[in-house]
Amino acid sequence: MVPGRLARDKKGAQEHGARLAFLDESGFSERPPVRTTWSPKGVTPVIRHHFNWKRINAFGVITCNPDGSDPDLLLSWQKESIDAESVARFLTELKKQTEGPLVLLWDGLPAHRSKVVKVHINAEQDWLTVRRLPAYAPELNPVEGLWSALKGKDLANFCSDTIEQVADRLDQGVDRIRSDESILRGFLAGSTLFDRNTLVTNSHEGL
Repeated sequence: MVPGRLARDKKGAQEHGARLAFLDESGFSERPPVRTTWSPKGVTPVIRHHFNWKRINAFGVITCNPDGSDPDLLLSWQKESIDAESVARFLTELKKQTEGPLVLLWDGLPAHRSKVVKVHINAEQDWLTVRRLPAYAPELNPVEGLWSALKGKDLANFCSDTIEQVADRLDQGVDRIRSDESILRGFLAGSTLFDRNTLVTNSHEGL
C-alpha cells in the first residue's frame, strides 16, 4: 500500500505534468562484495584482493512518470565524500539531465537537510519539488534495488587493482540496467509504491 503522503505526491506530480525522481547515495570500495559463487566439487573458491580501502561515492536516481511508466536511471560517482555542497552540485546536474519538472523523493540524510541544500532547492522551485520519504523505511526507495543489483551482480567478487576499475565496472553495470527497462520496473515494483501488474501493462502500451 502506498503511504498517504506519497500517494498525494504521485497525484500532484501527475496533475502538474511532473516526473518522479527517487534519489539515494551509496559507497563502493576496492574490497569486493562477497557473494555465493560456484567451483568444482571439493574445491573451495578463493577471492584474492589487496585489502585496499579507497572508495568512491555515488548518487543514484531513478526517474519515472507518476504511474511508473518510462523509467530511467542516472548515476554519478565521485571520490570525495558526499556533503551538502556535492548534493547541491548533483541537483544542478540533475536539472541538465532531465526534462520538465520533477518531484524528488529522498531520505533524511543530514546533507539533504543542510542549509546549503535548502537554499539551493528554494532557488529551483520552478522545476524541483522535494519530498522526504518516511523515516526508517529505506525499502520504499527503488534506488535500493539498484545498489543491491550492482553489488550483488556487477561488483560481486570483483577483485580490482585500482578504484578506477571499480568505477568502470560500476558504469558497465549501469549501462546493463539502463538497457533493460524490465529491471528498472522491477526496482519500482520492489519498492511497493507501484503495482507490478500496472507497470507491465504500461510497458506494453508503450510498445
